[in-house]
Amino acid sequence: MVVFRFPGGMVSRLRRFDLLFKAGFKLTFSIIPIAVQVALVVVLAGFSGMGFAQQTNSAGVSRGVLPDAPGAVTARISGTVLDTNGDIIEGAQVKLTAKDGRPEQVVETKGDGQFNFPGLTPGVFRVTVTGPGMGTYSSLEIRVEAGEFRIVSGVVLAVAAASSSVTVSGDSESIAEEEVKVEIQQRVLGVLPNFYTSYDWNASPLRPKQKFELAYHAMTDPVAFAGAGVLATYEHLNQVYPAYEYGFEGFNHRFWAEYGNDAISRVLTSAVLPSLFHQDPRYFYKGTGSVRQRTQYAIVSVVVCRGDNGKRQLNISRLLGTFAAGAVSNLYYPAANRGASLVLTTGLIQSAGNVGNNLLREFLFKQISNQAKNGGN
Repeated sequence: MVVFRFPGGMVSRLRRFDLLFKAGFKLTFSIIPIAVQVALVVVLAGFSGMGFAQQTNSAGVSRGVLPDAPGAVTARISGTVLDTNGDIIEGAQVKLTAKDGRPEQVVETKGDGQFNFPGLTPGVFRVTVTGPGMGTYSSLEIRVEAGEFRIVSGVVLAVAAASSSVTVSGDSESIAEEEVKVEIQQRVLGVLPNFYTSYDWNASPLRPKQKFELAYHAMTDPVAFAGAGVLATYEHLNQVYPAYEYGFEGFNHRFWAEYGNDAISRVLTSAVLPSLFHQDPRYFYKGTGSVRQRTQYAIVSVVVCRGDNGKRQLNISRLLGTFAAGAVSNLYYPAANRGASLVLTTGLIQSAGNVGNNLLREFLFKQISNQAKNGGN
């Protein structure tokens, strides 16, 4: 077996190049769908003419600017009706009642379980949903301003038993559990996980069990293993971390090191520390304001998060967890690559990657995430 040896300076340069490659790869892996999305838009525009009005439905209550009329004076309320198993309900009756006494509006959900009330003048509304053989859902008051849309969250109907009903003010833990069921189905272009984006600004706080549940799904998703495999292949072909040598054993070491980095970081930043510090690990889609305001929000969200009490606070979980994961990696990386520089560099690159992910979540993923379009939050 031939073993390649590199001078100390070359190892250092390879290490820095490897870290830059990882950051670029992760960003490229997320940006690839952009080209696909642009191509689809160009093709569809030729057939649809003026049919470009985008219907954004979600099982969340979130606020946004109407995508088809940026300066519109009207508002919109929409959502998706689900049963307790997370399946859509067709034929449910959805009634929109205005607080100021204007006439009620009633629609029925179609095969996709969605409902939509466009062209609303600003005001305060309440949504009531009933289904054949099902209970009743009644939302809290929903205030909409000119040019906004609201996506109603947690519209879940249980099978009717006597006079059963489901309201948004019910068991917040059950509502949060339903939200998680929807979130773990969110995928960009039906492939890349988008589990940690919430399109429900009023989402219920997650319990520790649900935070670990999300982390488990992210860690065991096939895409997580595929990503580790691609990075390990690059490192193997370029003999990054020469101490791992070549051959199958060297590739195996690199693969599990890469997977371990991702898994340890995920557990610490999204489950263990958020449970300890009572913080929500999800990114809450803003969707309103200028491009500059939304960009600032996405960047700041790396260091500022929502607490389980609903208030914005310093994201101790992510900041501490990111660098703690880098420290743990010193246990399994070759001795020549260990040290404070590994912790600091890895943490900074991970933070830069988080900024890129947040920007994609804010400006792109909602349009190409299957569950976000079809009723998930």
